[in-house]
Amino acid sequence: MTLRAFDAEADLPEFFQVIEESLDHLRPWMPWVAEHGLDSTTRFLAGRAERWASGEEYSYAIVLDGALVGSCGVIRYADAPAGTREVGYWLHPAATGRGVATRAARAMVEQAFRLPGVDRVEIHHDPANVTSGAVPARLGFTRGNRHPSEAVAPAETGEMQVWYLLAPGS
Repeated sequence: MTLRAFDAEADLPEFFQVIEESLDHLRPWMPWVAEHGLDSTTRFLAGRAERWASGEEYSYAIVLDGALVGSCGVIRYADAPAGTREVGYWLHPAATGRGVATRAARAMVEQAFRLPGVDRVEIHHDPANVTSGAVPARLGFTRGNRHPSEAVAPAETGEMQVWYLLAPGS
């Protein structure tokens, strides 16, 4: 598995196709799928460099056996406490069940803790999305609070499970 920065122009066709092939797999949990299209994929990739430069988001292509199979990233949300970043990930269904999400998330956690001032990394998921929740459990995250959250994707329950990991020595 390789993680690499997206190339907005070169990756557009393959990234769009991977999302297209993953729609049924992603739709229950990922609200952005409802707005998916060539335009939204183009905007995501085009805006990636600006978000990267601002430190708002570091997003990566997940490449397995030479094929792009998903995306992962480290995100700074405006309403998050200082020093906190969130890790996110998704995969093409053919890449699931092979430890790819866990390896990608581990790499994102390591990157997050290398950022200045970051002492806490979180992973958020709907409690019904058991597969996504297995990743932070495998990485040694602590299960934190469960709080109400607007259910915007079809399978969401209206709750969000937060997992967290503190920087070594914190």
